[in-house]
Amino acid sequence: MDATPDDIEFLVSSDHRVGVLEALARDPCTRDELRTATGASSPTMGRILSDFQERHWIDRDGQTYRLTGLGEFVASRFEEFKSAMAYQRRLCEIWPWLPHEIDGFSVELFTDVVVSRPGPGYPYKPIERLTDLITTAGTMRGFGMALLKSGNLEPFFDHVLEGLECEYIYPPAVFEDLLSWDEETVMKTARRANYTVLLHDGLPLDDRCGICVFDDRVSICCYDTETGALQLLVDTGSDEMRTWAASYYEQFRDEARPLEGETELLSSESI
Repeated sequence: MDATPDDIEFLVSSDHRVGVLEALARDPCTRDELRTATGASSPTMGRILSDFQERHWIDRDGQTYRLTGLGEFVASRFEEFKSAMAYQRRLCEIWPWLPHEIDGFSVELFTDVVVSRPGPGYPYKPIERLTDLITTAGTMRGFGMALLKSGNLEPFFDHVLEGLECEYIYPPAVFEDLLSWDEETVMKTARRANYTVLLHDGLPLDDRCGICVFDDRVSICCYDTETGALQLLVDTGSDEMRTWAASYYEQFRDEARPLEGETELLSSESI
């Protein structure tokens, strides 16, 4: 029978054991130093040190205890596990809204994640965060439903007119919504050399997700398909996420078509 669960329980069932392992991972310690660091009584500390020596996690040199190579391995992997569990706690509440159905998307793509959610009485945090990402960027590529809130649209189009290098792939219905919002502004910016509008009929999750690749961050807008409400904005500076998002974007770019050929979406004045 696999004894691994017993080994895990041995360690995590005692805060004092964890404390001793973490203290020794930082520096060798005497017994008194370990007691001070963990708050363990003398008999408890004696049992812990004896158990650790029996498992070959520690060696004793005079009055000083230090981790063995095996002990360092356990301490390192335990710290990684703790970090992973803390990280998943941040993501578990937002996981239902993330585009995990998309090929290649995984939790491993995230680092330094920033989650912006509407709060009670103040639903604007995601909009403000996206506006900040847009207005501080020099380049932007994106697809899907990321630009449908008026609080983002005005600064977005203003920044395009100021020179933002932008290429965006819209579902046709989303671009129609933009024309309904302000056809003059939308078509004025669509004439700019620094703003390329592309259309795609088969974007994945086009009714609940929009992804943008900025200079050094990737953002994901997540919507409720039933209400259309923006649930959250997640952004990260992960190189892995950027590589995945850029590759995914290029796939859809190759399939997209330029706005110029979509006469039914254009105003009477040709671009």
